[in-house]
Amino acid sequence: MKLYFQSLKILAVAIVAMQAMPIWAVEEDVEGDTLKSSKTSNSFKELLTPKESTPDTGYDRENGVLPIADNRGFTLQSKDGRFVFKPYMFIQTTLGLNYYDDEGLDRAYNQDNIANSGFSIPYGIIGFTGKAFGCIDYNVSINAAASGGAVLQQAWLDYAVSPAIRFRVGKFKTPFAHAYLTTLGETLFPTLPVSLTASVILPYSLNAVTPNIGTGFDLGFEMHGLIKDKFGYEVGIFNGTGANVNLATKGISDDNHLPSLLYAGRLTYQPFGAMPATQGSPKLFNAKKALFGISASFNNEAASESTNELRLGLEASALLGRWYFAAEAYWMHLGFTKRQKINETYNYWGAYAQVGYFVARSWQLGLRYDWFNRNGSSKDGSLNAPAVVCNFYVPKTNLKVSAMYQFNGRWGHKTQLDRDLDDLGIPTHSAMLMLQYAF
Repeated sequence: MKLYFQSLKILAVAIVAMQAMPIWAVEEDVEGDTLKSSKTSNSFKELLTPKESTPDTGYDRENGVLPIADNRGFTLQSKDGRFVFKPYMFIQTTLGLNYYDDEGLDRAYNQDNIANSGFSIPYGIIGFTGKAFGCIDYNVSINAAASGGAVLQQAWLDYAVSPAIRFRVGKFKTPFAHAYLTTLGETLFPTLPVSLTASVILPYSLNAVTPNIGTGFDLGFEMHGLIKDKFGYEVGIFNGTGANVNLATKGISDDNHLPSLLYAGRLTYQPFGAMPATQGSPKLFNAKKALFGISASFNNEAASESTNELRLGLEASALLGRWYFAAEAYWMHLGFTKRQKINETYNYWGAYAQVGYFVARSWQLGLRYDWFNRNGSSKDGSLNAPAVVCNFYVPKTNLKVSAMYQFNGRWGHKTQLDRDLDDLGIPTHSAMLMLQYAF
């Protein structure tokens, strides 16, 4: 009973505090380009949201799901602007159809060409982000649709000495690949390129060694910033164990006597100011932004102390009115640790190019071509995956509907067996209908 009355007291204090805040109602104009604001009374009505697209909020406060200044949902802010709190929710549900070729299917076990199809929920995220003391950004998000360590999608603190010198610690995106660094839900396609997400093929039966070129979320520390509103940099160290592990499990490499961590860095040039982390938005029809970047990472004694992995990447992207363009190329050099007693090394390449265009205010069409040298230097042949997408942004609702189709082709293989093995685990035809909501 005592705890109950204490809770009521805390709630009452919170309500009084919010009553004292300057709250602003936010409404979007008919065309969706600008925000109008009008001051309300001191009652707790709707919310406050800063202007939607400034270099500060677009670059420094991007959290991978919703930025602090996003106008979806509501944001609470102190009178002096030094404290900001924004709760959010993000849901994606999909209906997918995947068709696999006959290779790799064992009819004795009643395996079908159509598999891994039906409804799924890739993301069911709740979280909050904000700002404290005018110099600290923070974000915590839980993905209820995930399992294991990936349930904690991200959790980090970011301290700004200045726009050019910032420090981030926690679980967040590693600085590699424009496709991964785009805000969740702001991508042109519902799925990432196969060349980033599919595991490479090795001629050894090592269950722990199934790396892919993309690195994604990880635990670590990063220094980053934007210099003169044009030159960006990110340099950090991470566990190198990916989004599924939230524990400290690393040691010292026996080969080079360095900590067994992921060392990563990225340099970008943004000639027209900070590039928003989006692949097209009906609210950015007047945008003129571009980004050119290089990135590198070295995962020392990765894959359960089995491999050393070097990754390099080149990227370019642009938002020009209704148009969105992006192209990336990346390379991974994989070698085994001495304890594996395997002297061979392997090189893997991947690349994609994609373009999006708004044919109308709420309708966006997109094309992507994805290429992947999955066998590395061990065999000839590669995969190529052209895809098309149609996105519909339901006006005034924060709903996004996407429909995409992707074909996974194969070419250049010397034998039919090589051709059959190269796309194992990857559907030949895939179609998806996605509904997304962000608050």
